[in-house]
Amino acid sequence: MKRKYLHIIILVLLYSMEMSGQEYKFVKDLSGKWKFSLGNNPEWSKSNYDDSGWDKIYVPSAWEMQGFNGYDGYAWYRKTITIPQLYNKEALAIELGYIDDVDKVYFNGKKIGKTGDFPPCFATAYNARRIYDIPEYLINYDAPNTIAVQVFDEGLEGGIVRGDIRLIAEKNPLRPFMDLQGDWNFKIGDDLSWRYDTGEDGSWRKIYVPGNWENQGFKDLNGYAWYQTSFIANDSFSKDRIVLLLGKIDDLDEVFINGIKVGQTGFMEPEHRQREHTEAYNQLRGYLIPEGIIQQGKTNTIHVRVSDFYLEGGIYAGPIGFIHQQDYISYWKNRKKSNY
Repeated sequence: MKRKYLHIIILVLLYSMEMSGQEYKFVKDLSGKWKFSLGNNPEWSKSNYDDSGWDKIYVPSAWEMQGFNGYDGYAWYRKTITIPQLYNKEALAIELGYIDDVDKVYFNGKKIGKTGDFPPCFATAYNARRIYDIPEYLINYDAPNTIAVQVFDEGLEGGIVRGDIRLIAEKNPLRPFMDLQGDWNFKIGDDLSWRYDTGEDGSWRKIYVPGNWENQGFKDLNGYAWYQTSFIANDSFSKDRIVLLLGKIDDLDEVFINGIKVGQTGFMEPEHRQREHTEAYNQLRGYLIPEGIIQQGKTNTIHVRVSDFYLEGGIYAGPIGFIHQQDYISYWKNRKKSNY
């Protein structure tokens, strides 16, 4: 097993956990009865959908153990939770244990994560631990919030089968003013001319960021791949120097905005790799953007060239987005003070 997983430390007495360098604290237990329905309907992701007629089953537990023996295919889970206002300074996430085989998760109707690949390009991820960051702008404090989970099971047991089911909060979080978590374009291979590509020519697939690519249908992929997304620079980009946050990347990366290189971690070319990749996968990426590159009020593109050596790969952990330089500096000062 890769070293980053060997460094996981569970701190039970403090209701906290550390995963891939991110430290969390317990907020709310979400295990217990959830609304449940067999089948598949995109309307079921919406927060205002009426699920009053649905069955209820216990989470975590395979649905075969709760009256749906022998069922393989699609099903949905839904749960409504209230998050107190006192957590409005926290960076919250949902932990959903282990899901057999594939899932897509929505919070108040917006997708916040996906693990595995649904048919027709089915790829199981039954042994992947699910932790999904919740973008702050989606949360209704002191009011109902809806979690909806689409699941596909190919065979044997299915559903949210085991593990911790809870709401958690990251300690000392980086909070971007523009969140870029979500679906990005993705292409396997390597061509530097792709840094100008808009991702609209049909040769790019969709991948959820953050999340390692092995758990999203690209099993055993080692080598080069590219990510692409776009954004419109609003007034917040004129207030201070800007840092692009790209979470953690396994293993090395090179980053371009509007075709211009703005940063890298490690040396991408095989003849220069040496041994830096052994630590690079666990480093937070924060790239200060040179002035004049981002075009105010216009569509800008981000391209991330990634090289993975073995096992897991890609932009696997957040935060993903833009933060002001002063806020970024404050974050690192706070880390130093807390010896985190």
